[in-house]
Amino acid sequence: MIRRGTDASMARDTHFGFESVREDEKQGKVDAVFDRVARRYDLMNDMMSGGLHRLWKDAMIAWLNPPRGGAGWSVLDVAGGTGDIAFRIAEAAPAAEITVLDINPNMLDVGAARAEKRGLADRLTFVEGNAEATELPGSSFDAYTIAFGIRNVTHIDLALKEAYRVLKPGGRFLCLEFSQVEMPMLDRIYDLYSFNAIPAMGRIVAGDADSYRYLVESIRRFPDRETFADMIREAGFDRVQWRALSGGIAVLHSGWRI
Repeated sequence: MIRRGTDASMARDTHFGFESVREDEKQGKVDAVFDRVARRYDLMNDMMSGGLHRLWKDAMIAWLNPPRGGAGWSVLDVAGGTGDIAFRIAEAAPAAEITVLDINPNMLDVGAARAEKRGLADRLTFVEGNAEATELPGSSFDAYTIAFGIRNVTHIDLALKEAYRVLKPGGRFLCLEFSQVEMPMLDRIYDLYSFNAIPAMGRIVAGDADSYRYLVESIRRFPDRETFADMIREAGFDRVQWRALSGGIAVLHSGWRI
């Protein structure tokens, strides 16, 4: 099931990859990228991570540790339109109530179709909405997950405050995102691969180098792990932690609404 919602935006200056754009232009540009890559989203993640994203997502679910028999335990998976995280949660916690929210209807359509094929359509609710203003009831979810999505949000601080608002007291925030590699030599190899190989593969496989170039640039513009952890704390979360994966290529961030 897909519920359609509304968007919300403001207007100043921000970045779209390495390009400077007005805030009220960014969401449209991001939407256009994901319109183009929606049908090849898993392939895109395989290309960008060398397939490691599957292991990282498994690590995310392991750290989330959803209760297997916890009837009524609810989770909101944001920017999760294609269902990758939601399907893993559904497998780990058969009684969980799972809502998938994404601003892009094409991504949601892919996820809903995949859920139907997996026999999960009755267990997942797909909602079109903005991470900055979900229009969902406050204090209504036991967990909030977002994987490789928060760096595409125009106002990250607003998205974090919204995550805090929709979580119940005692609720868990868990974010998986690409980060800056800090291992000597690996950082140079990663840069060469990211800025040269990924756009080239995007051109060959999907006929679209620009979208993949933006996604690489957006990683470099995202705050480092300590700065992002501080932003999570500023949104109100306690017990904030992070775990670097694969030499820092990706990082898991955790926080609790106490």
